[in-house]
Amino acid sequence: MRWPRPISPPRLLLVVLFFALCSIPGTFSSRLVTLDTIDIFTTHEWFSGEPTVFFRCNGDNRTVLPDVKEANLIYTFKGEESWQPLTDLPENKCKRCGLYEADVIKNDVFDEWEMCSSEFKDGKYTHFKEGQFNATFLCPNCTASAGDSTAHKPSSSVVEPRKTSVVVVIIVSVLASVLVTLALFGGYKYWLKKKRERDQLRFLKLFEEGDDMDDELGLSDEL
Repeated sequence: MRWPRPISPPRLLLVVLFFALCSIPGTFSSRLVTLDTIDIFTTHEWFSGEPTVFFRCNGDNRTVLPDVKEANLIYTFKGEESWQPLTDLPENKCKRCGLYEADVIKNDVFDEWEMCSSEFKDGKYTHFKEGQFNATFLCPNCTASAGDSTAHKPSSSVVEPRKTSVVVVIIVSVLASVLVTLALFGGYKYWLKKKRERDQLRFLKLFEEGDDMDDELGLSDEL
């Protein structure tokens, strides 16, 4: 029966480091924003016809909302539509986003605003523009402290990354120390093995030289 080969110390250390980093909240989490509900209060079409409503953030492509065609009608989405998600928010920086209606000459603006991950409470954020629209956005990995005012947001957003960076530094330092210790131990074991082999060769050589001397002196025949 063949047993599986054991994982070498460097590979084992990389595996442990990967799972340790994954266990830190927000290390690899993406802040994808999806549209939950929207209700437009007006359209900007001068002539009869269905409007083309789209959402866009700076640096992103426009996302057309194909189902939003009528005013004063609440549209609800599952977040699994082909045009979802709308955007991906940075952790400590906002994005300038807006809701628009396509036009041949110039796009009509429902509203433009700064969308921040810190404004999502329990993963939900609602934006209301009087006379234009009311929309609810979802972002499960976006967090906000309930009841915090604007003045308190910078402090909370700064403390959390610092805590995360300290934890990462500690984990990397410990794992690096373990790696160095394993390397030194492996080198020491290798040195002992080579020393033992050299001692054995030296002993055999001395034994052979002793036999040769006995043969030259004729001691082996006398014995």
